[in-house]
Amino acid sequence: MRALVRRVRNARVLVSEKKVGSIQDGILIYLGVHSDDHNEDLSWIIKKILGLRVFEDGEGQMNRSISPQQGILLISQFTLFGNLRKGCRPSFNQAANPITGKMLYEQGLAQIKEHFEGDVQSGVFGANMQIHAVDDGPVTIWIDSKNRSY
Repeated sequence: MRALVRRVRNARVLVSEKKVGSIQDGILIYLGVHSDDHNEDLSWIIKKILGLRVFEDGEGQMNRSISPQQGILLISQFTLFGNLRKGCRPSFNQAANPITGKMLYEQGLAQIKEHFEGDVQSGVFGANMQIHAVDDGPVTIWIDSKNRSY
């Protein structure tokens, strides 16, 4: 499982030009599910995301994790598993099939809502979405449940 986490001032997601989710100050998460992912990968990555210390403390150091006064916007993104081994056109054969991907994405959304007291919003799995975000920092963190060494 892979997550691209962006610290944002605000973010919103549109489907067919209709807003389906938005947050103010918080984190925007793009979540991709691999064909070999299981519940353990999901639990590990959600715990890492919610514990990320990417917000400044009183001394300007990134020492705080997300607070309940902030928000989380979760977006499904199978393209995080695109590979370019055979040229310039990405292959997405490592991404989970839509049934498994949707199941783990929805479980991830439920876990975030269970463990985070702030506003939690999401996109629509499998939809063509337009995401508008204002990065803060910018701070962007890559997390991969199969590569936990960094």
